[in-house]
Amino acid sequence: MSTAPASSGVPVTILSGFLGAGKTTLLNHILTNQQGVKTAVLVNEFGEIGIDNDLVVTTGDDMVELSNGCICCSINGELMEAVERIMERPEPLDYIVVETTGLADPLPVAMTFLGSELRDQTRLDSIITLIDAENFDDSVLETEVGRAQVIYGDILLLNKCDLVSEERLETVEQQLRAVKNDARILRSVNGDVPLALLLSVGLFESDKVISAAEDPSLDHSDCDHDHGHCSHDHDHAHDHNHGHDNNHGHDHSHGHDHSHGHDHSHGDHQDIEGFTSLSFKSDGPFALRKFQNFLDNQMPQEVFRAKGILWFNESERRHVFHLAGKRFSIDDTDWTGDRKNQLVLIGRNMDHSTLRRQLQACVAPDAGKGFG
Repeated sequence: MSTAPASSGVPVTILSGFLGAGKTTLLNHILTNQQGVKTAVLVNEFGEIGIDNDLVVTTGDDMVELSNGCICCSINGELMEAVERIMERPEPLDYIVVETTGLADPLPVAMTFLGSELRDQTRLDSIITLIDAENFDDSVLETEVGRAQVIYGDILLLNKCDLVSEERLETVEQQLRAVKNDARILRSVNGDVPLALLLSVGLFESDKVISAAEDPSLDHSDCDHDHGHCSHDHDHAHDHNHGHDNNHGHDHSHGHDHSHGHDHSHGDHQDIEGFTSLSFKSDGPFALRKFQNFLDNQMPQEVFRAKGILWFNESERRHVFHLAGKRFSIDDTDWTGDRKNQLVLIGRNMDHSTLRRQLQACVAPDAGKGFG
């Protein structure tokens, strides 16, 4: 399905999960830990979130403005109307997070963004489903909504991990994989995970960020916490979209099957929470079919987030790539500088050497002989 341009539409994350899974705690974590990123959180009742009073600047009937630039808006009726209300504000937003009710199927919420006039203003980035590690059981999966929340979740956030044993966590993960065998499962305590894994801002939002990303001393996996390292320059956001939002391996192949090239990758990092980021670049273009095969068949479950600028041997266009869980979008625009591939992958327990070898195998041997 076609979506708004990756670099012009405001990215949207939908938070799903049964009552008590920890959505409110996670929302508060997002609101209070943003630095220089203007995020709007849409909730059914913002009075329940318990926003830090020191952050609150003004409070209206259905909106709270925070000193860090974020806002919290009550849906208070139709979701589309709430989104349009915050989009009409004079200051542009960097991100939108929407909380569904605990008894809601996330798909209709997603379709609000994919199938309405909001599609031109927003981009569905990911659906994150919170799972209560302590109270989750098969009875949840036996409900239509509970099953849908797992199936449609790009990332399953197994929360409250401090309250149960490792054996219990492994049992829950097996239950989840029985429903969704390619599930990307994150573990957390109090919803405390690196925001770079949940929100797409901070990586490859502009060419300025790309130049910063090439500095191997920078830790991209913690991008949302240190904005001295990550520019949020959004004046580039006028690209034209011919991309697709894909879930679970739709076929977009055309091109040639090649597997040679030279490795110019570097910049592996690990942050204190154990998440690592892998940076890869090549001076030659990817063969489109090889990269599609990597996405559909090789991308490991340990990779939760990936972003980049891609150059394909079969195309003269510059492609902006986003991935969250198994959902990815590739949107094209014009090149403004030297053509190259630049990717960052973020995850936990990633096999860097294997990923690097697989990405290198995507580089076409006849680099530059096509449109390059």
